Amino acid sequence: MAKKQFKAESKRLLEMMINSIYSQKEIFLRELISNSSDAIDKIYYKALTDDSLSFDKDSYFIKISANKENGTLKISDTGIGMTKEELENNLGTIAKSGSLSFKKETELKDGHDIIGQFGVGFYSAFMVADVVTVISRALGNDKGYKWESTGTEGYTIEEVDGAPIGTEITLKLKENTEDEQFDEYLEENRLKGIIKKYSDFIRYPIKMDVTKSKPKADDENELEQYQEEDTINSMVPIWKKNKNELTTEDYEQFYTEKHYGFDKPLKHIHISVDGAVRYNAILYIPEKIPFDYYSKEYEKGLELYSNGVLIMDKCADLLPDFYSFVKGMVDSEDLSLNISREILQQDRQLQFIAKNIKNKITNQLKTLLKNEREQYDQFYKEFGRQLKYGVYSDFGANKDLLQDLLMFYSSKEKKLVTLDEYVSRMPEDQKYIYFASGESYERIEKMPQTELVADSGYEILYFNEDIDEFAIRMLTNYKEKEFKSVASGDLGIDTDDKKNDSDENENEYKEIFTFMKNVLTDQVKDVKVSKRLKNHPVCLSTEGEVSIEMEKILNAMPDNQNVKADKILEINVNHEVFTSLKNAYEKDQETLKLYTNLLYNQALLIEGLPIQDPVEFTNNICKVMV
Repeated sequence: MAKKQFKAESKRLLEMMINSIYSQKEIFLRELISNSSDAIDKIYYKALTDDSLSFDKDSYFIKISANKENGTLKISDTGIGMTKEELENNLGTIAKSGSLSFKKETELKDGHDIIGQFGVGFYSAFMVADVVTVISRALGNDKGYKWESTGTEGYTIEEVDGAPIGTEITLKLKENTEDEQFDEYLEENRLKGIIKKYSDFIRYPIKMDVTKSKPKADDENELEQYQEEDTINSMVPIWKKNKNELTTEDYEQFYTEKHYGFDKPLKHIHISVDGAVRYNAILYIPEKIPFDYYSKEYEKGLELYSNGVLIMDKCADLLPDFYSFVKGMVDSEDLSLNISREILQQDRQLQFIAKNIKNKITNQLKTLLKNEREQYDQFYKEFGRQLKYGVYSDFGANKDLLQDLLMFYSSKEKKLVTLDEYVSRMPEDQKYIYFASGESYERIEKMPQTELVADSGYEILYFNEDIDEFAIRMLTNYKEKEFKSVASGDLGIDTDDKKNDSDENENEYKEIFTFMKNVLTDQVKDVKVSKRLKNHPVCLSTEGEVSIEMEKILNAMPDNQNVKADKILEINVNHEVFTSLKNAYEKDQETLKLYTNLLYNQALLIEGLPIQDPVEFTNNICKVMV
């Protein structure tokens, strides 16, 4: 029998396909099953317009058979089959798609339900097989034909007797190598795993003989194994079912089956869009943060299906980074895929779906916040940091979208509150939204800088995460109310009397403060009378864009640039310690140097900043004690 050669360009394409188009060899089974599904679909579409044809869905299926002894894997279907000419055209010319031609002939312009349109998926079989044999008999034909190829060397076609309507593909698997174990594709569990992963929602049954156990007839205490044909795939995907038919338990079961997480989902979102871009999606907001969420190993993204066939495990383009905790899947018929169907081409449809998903998640979170506050609190404790990151990232591009979802611990409520809740109860005379930053709520509450704001009856938001101040600086204001740190130079709440007293004190003690500033040299920008302290003798405040908390965070990064906040040492002139400072200035300025260094280091400790010379600090304490 004469062997026919692939066309030169087809031969080069086949070589490229075998070696580089597909990233994983297991994909071959997905491609062949998808082709079988298309073949059955074609009978269905013909039956819609041909009264002589009837379509009984129960009569159509795909069968997978493995023969370990012969080293062969067989994929057969009861689809429309192929004539000799179609075998020649569709399999003899690579990138000639029978599905695409059928789509054009039947005027299915949108490609509805037709999966394979590139004509290359079949040749993925050569990644795992030395010989590929196709026996096919077309619907309405008496004769069947066998197409066989060993790859780039060419192919043969001959007539065969007794072939049923449909197509049977037999792969003679390659011999194992040190790097590849091709006989794994004959293992029952491996095949079931691939089918469930990629083709679980093919609409026709994918059958396979599976091993089962039952008690022996003569001894019920012992089990014997037997083979029984089983349907491996689920067929009807949950996302195509009517939402009214589904329960919370159904969604939770799908979450578990797809291994989206070990927890239960806090909420699910079921989306069905049938417009210019058609797609279905089921999204989950997890209850718990994944253990590896902030590690390099964590991959964001949604599962992406095309007509029920898994295309990508993690499609990162469908989720913004600040919603990277969301799990789930998207199924669309309208996406532009590349030739391997593993990589998406960037296009308008993808952007449309991603934008819609972002808005759906945002609306779900807002609804959760409004109607189920306890659950939202639970969510926020797990993923609030990521929302703050979303406000800060991309130069604040998403701050308007996310600002109403932010929450911070309140000095008055002793719990997390939203910015809207804070602003709604602000007194009329309050100019700013006040915040204080520190390592913990307990430490923040004891900060000297909070005294004036708290005594004025104003609520303070506590920032205890490293991202908090950066996010707020990007936000700048909320409902026309600016954010103000309690450590800022001007808090905007001084009365005229206090201002005059402060100015008088500043002038009166100017020489003392100048002396102290010279002692501290470049460690502080200035030494001033404090307008905010009541019970504490000293504290640090800042001027400029960099706060003390931001200084700590930036200097803890690997590329430490030694960023410094402009620190102001504030002295409470009404505290008894100041009396000692005045006496020292008048009688013993060496002692004043000692006191100045002690007070500055005390202020550093309050802020959680390192002391430059701990030995000197302890020696200075000893000098005071003796």
